[in-house]
Order: sequence, then C-alpha cells, then structure tokens
Amino acid sequence: MSEQALSLEEAAARIKVKPPVAPIVAEQPILEVEDLNTWFPIKKGIFARTVGHVKAVNGVTFSMKPGETLGVVGESGCGKSTLSRTILRLEKAHSGSVRFMGQDVFSMKGAALQQYRRDMQVVFQDPHATLNPRHSILDILTEGMLVHGLIKQNEAEDVAAQLLQDVGLQPDAMHRYPHAFSGGQRQRICIARALALKPKMIICDEAVSALDLSIRAQVLNLLMELKEKYSLAYLFITHDIGVVEHIADNIIVMYKGEIVERGAATDVLLNPQEAYTQRLIAAVPRVG
Repeated sequence: MSEQALSLEEAAARIKVKPPVAPIVAEQPILEVEDLNTWFPIKKGIFARTVGHVKAVNGVTFSMKPGETLGVVGESGCGKSTLSRTILRLEKAHSGSVRFMGQDVFSMKGAALQQYRRDMQVVFQDPHATLNPRHSILDILTEGMLVHGLIKQNEAEDVAAQLLQDVGLQPDAMHRYPHAFSGGQRQRICIARALALKPKMIICDEAVSALDLSIRAQVLNLLMELKEKYSLAYLFITHDIGVVEHIADNIIVMYKGEIVERGAATDVLLNPQEAYTQRLIAAVPRVG
C-alpha cells in the first residue's frame, strides 16, 4: 500500500464523527389558558337590557406543566373561583381559550369531553354541600368509575377500600353516610372521589379554607403525598397566601379579575413586587 494511501487511511481513522444532536423538545403544558375573559351581563329596566358587564375574569393568561402545583391567590371576589369554573366548563367564557394537553377545551364534544371530565377533577370548598346525603360513601366513590366503565360492580368495594386508605380513612367507612363524618373527614372523601377516576390534574377550589388549622395542615400534607404518588398537577385556589407557601411551585396573584403578579412561590412570597401582594402577605397571621 502506498505512503499516500496510508496517510489517507490514518487521516480517516483520526476523524471523530460527532453523534447527532437530539432536538430539544419542550415539555407540553398540561393546561394553557390564553386571554381568557368571563364576563357577566348587568341588566336594567323592565326589558332587562344589558347595560354593562362584570368582568369576573379579564384577560387571564398562564400555563402549567405536568406535575406542577400552581397557586391562584386573591381575596374573595377577585375572580379566582370563576376562573376555575370556566376551565371546568361550568361557566361560559366570553372570549379566550383553554387548552388541556394540547386540545381545545371549549370545542370538546362527545368522547373527548367525557375524557376531559375524567382527567380534570375538582375538590370544592364545602364538602357537606358536594356529598349527596342519600348516598353511601361506597356509592359516592364508585359511581363515576362505573359510569366511565373503569370497574365492574363486583370490584366496587375493593376499589373503594383502597381509595379510603389512600386518604387516611378506614375501609369500613364505605358503608356509612356523609353526615357521620367530620368536616375534615368529608373533605378527605371528596379527595378520594376526585382520585377515583385517575385524573391527570385536580383543581382545589378553597379546598382547605373551611377546615380548622390543625386539620388544614393534615389535608395539605395529604395532597402533597398524593401528588407524588399519582403524578398529579394541582391548580390550588385560595384567598390565604400563607397556605400556598407550603404546597405551590408557582403563584399567580389575582385582583379584580386580572393577574397582577406571578412567579415562583419563593420569589413572590419573599420579594413581592406589587403593593396588593404585599398586603396579602401582611394579612397572614404570624405566631409570636
């Protein structure tokens, strides 16, 4: 073999081929809200003419990643509960869009809407008002699973027993009725019902506001444990900014239907930029 050939072979052997660079794929948000407006008409006169609107949600935009806990904070009447009800399609939006896992929520119909109802669950503030007093806990926990075809009737008791254990209650509680439980226990049952359909996201709308402080801490700890166990995302709505300190990754602060501040929980709590946020933090009771 010639000297020239050897040198070419040696040169080729010394070339280091770089592996192809994998494209950077951004994680798809689980929830995207863009320029959302929910307005309620103000009617006057004997003909009930619309003379204006109450802008309960006004130009709200945010997004959430899978597994994230986003705290939505503001005083009563700021629009945070209307925001959650619009996302759930319990209120009709005036304009804007909501996308869940890339799909337009407001255009969903049929099977797509049914799947959305399963993947997006909610825990409301008052467990007494959201549990049917005529139904046993067994029926409350398994009704949705039976409707969606997730279990058979002969599996109901075993599944209900596991759900109750997940939220810190005894399995024999399934044969009792809501009136037999305390407020904290009823809220645990509501959380178990939300978990029953194996959702990807849960909206907690003032879920601990009606509970005593000691029970509130227990339920917050439970929610954090369940988040890790089931890889859940939470939209956590509260008027008490001190609560989100323990559970939220990021915070948005609402005032008169608009977002006035947003950021990582630690940044917002330790260095609030808006005077309204500063007043919310100042209103949190401190021990000592």
